[in-house]
Amino acid sequence: MKQVTRAALLQMTTGIDPQANAATIADAVAEARAGGAAMLFTPEMSGLLDRKRERGKLSIRSEADDVVLAAVRAAAQREGMWVHIGSLAIEREDGKWANRAFVIDDKGDVRARYDKMHMFDVDLATGESWRESNAYTAGDEVVTVETPLGRLGLAICYDVRFPALFEALGRAGCDVIAVPAAFTVPTGKAHWHLLQRARAVEASAFVLSAAQVGVHEDGRETYGHSLVVDPWGEVLLDMGGADDGGSAGLAFVDLDPERITAVRAQLPSLANRRAIPA
Repeated sequence: MKQVTRAALLQMTTGIDPQANAATIADAVAEARAGGAAMLFTPEMSGLLDRKRERGKLSIRSEADDVVLAAVRAAAQREGMWVHIGSLAIEREDGKWANRAFVIDDKGDVRARYDKMHMFDVDLATGESWRESNAYTAGDEVVTVETPLGRLGLAICYDVRFPALFEALGRAGCDVIAVPAAFTVPTGKAHWHLLQRARAVEASAFVLSAAQVGVHEDGRETYGHSLVVDPWGEVLLDMGGADDGGSAGLAFVDLDPERITAVRAQLPSLANRRAIPA
């Protein structure tokens, strides 16, 4: 029988200075290790959040040159713990950009990469307009990796609105799914908790969603409410948002793998799933 495993979530208010953001994450790695966590999870765009793309592009580098990735790999090796970087803005070999997640092991090695599949191209009723596809190229690969928490499936933010990805992760036997995010406030208030709980139930897996929170240096505001949801859809952790006093910081949660076994035995939706004709 697998033992209960502790995870740590870092809720951030990422700014426009990658060096400062790298230091924040490195400090959190040490704090998470001291708190008994086996793995730390950070939000989408942990290394840089800048809506002014002309300024932001000056800080976007390849994997080999990214200061945040290097700092987190060093911290993971130093502390001997796993880290899921929710995502970084990375320059690809073709010169285009990727919104890329990384799973780093306790030796500082990159075990998995995932490029966000679904681009956030929307016009909100508040007047906010976002065109992620103007800067980033979408990924096309479903990614899972074995970690101290079990098999981890990777998604990023807007991906949560597309059930087919989570069906694929469920079929892959994921125990945990990461959904790091930088949700806007209007969409967060309307759908954040609803979508996270639905995806956990559909996949019969834990969903861990480290999020950005508050007002950022570039002027945007993010919803926060980093969540951990169990396979039955129960919220185990909610770090709050600007609407209820939540702020940047670190929190811990204990995950019991027997909860997955119990839910899948009681409600075997993965086993009962059938292909739907087109």
